Amino acid sequence: MIRSQNTRNLNRKVNLMNDKARILIFTGDGKGKTTAALGMVLRASGHGMRTRVVQFLKSDTGSGETALLPKLPGVAFSRRGLGFVPRRRDDPRLPAHLRAAQEALDLAREAIRDGHYDLLVMDEIGGAIAAGLVDELEVVELLEQAPAAMRILLTGRDVPVGLIALADTVTEMRCIKHGLQQGRTAQKGVEF
Repeated sequence: MIRSQNTRNLNRKVNLMNDKARILIFTGDGKGKTTAALGMVLRASGHGMRTRVVQFLKSDTGSGETALLPKLPGVAFSRRGLGFVPRRRDDPRLPAHLRAAQEALDLAREAIRDGHYDLLVMDEIGGAIAAGLVDELEVVELLEQAPAAMRILLTGRDVPVGLIALADTVTEMRCIKHGLQQGRTAQKGVEF
């Protein structure tokens, strides 16, 4: 009797989990967060799934992903980032970064609202929140509105605890050693 009650409770919990969008996070100070996310994009494209990738901070138009993502079947790619965010709040470049981050958030909001996509990647959203360009609570509210069938992947350093609590899968990339710290220059196919 006890065993069947526990099984029913577990099944109820599993069903509740499956009634919500799948939320994954790749965070940490190590290299590979965006690369891992793009691996999921590749996998989804191979399964005929529709994917929306929105980059919040990156601005390099010469990266490999910029060249390939628009060519993948079912993938819509938008880069809204302007690069490194000024640290000083009085920097005259900051308003442009704020606008760009809001545009990226609007694209993500549209992808969730329309329900057209199977996978949404919000690349570097963690950094955008940490830099004060996007409000964490606004992102939480957005994720809670996602259709149950949607998969949402957030990347970036410094992902806040509230988003980590909301996610069902969180992976931390930890830097042990990085060639750039030893004086190597960024290389095509590795860093960009």
